[in-house]
Amino acid sequence: MDRNGEYLRPMNEPNEVWPRGVPSVGQRAERTRAVSKRDIELFTEISGDRNPLHYDEALAKETPFGEIVVQGGITSAILNAVVAEDLPGPGTVFLHVDWSFKAPVRPGDDITGSVEVLEVRTDKPITKLKTAVTRSDGTVVLEGEALCYTMPLGQ
Repeated sequence: MDRNGEYLRPMNEPNEVWPRGVPSVGQRAERTRAVSKRDIELFTEISGDRNPLHYDEALAKETPFGEIVVQGGITSAILNAVVAEDLPGPGTVFLHVDWSFKAPVRPGDDITGSVEVLEVRTDKPITKLKTAVTRSDGTVVLEGEALCYTMPLGQ
């Protein structure tokens, strides 16, 4: 976005705002990982989320999910890795996210988090990303957008 509030499609060259080069509109990145029961245990340790949907197989079987589901934070966490490690890359944090959870993720599922650059500001290192998490069976389990800020890190 220029000083008049207009979004521009900048060239991918390093500059004072984007020391590693400006992301390009349409640029994509993704990561895939397997989700395990241990992920549920670790997330519970961090968050305190002990919802029986994540632990009680008999109870979970009686719900519309039909079995144990992982916490939403586990599902969305793969997007943290994509933006911090791949695109826009190291130094990136979320400023705002707008995510819809569409389907459950269960222990044993492989999930792929993907981002696509929708907009890039040239006055500040801010990007708007299309985000999604998809199970290996092709089901989109999370989709939405994220606004990210990328701070310069020591080279």
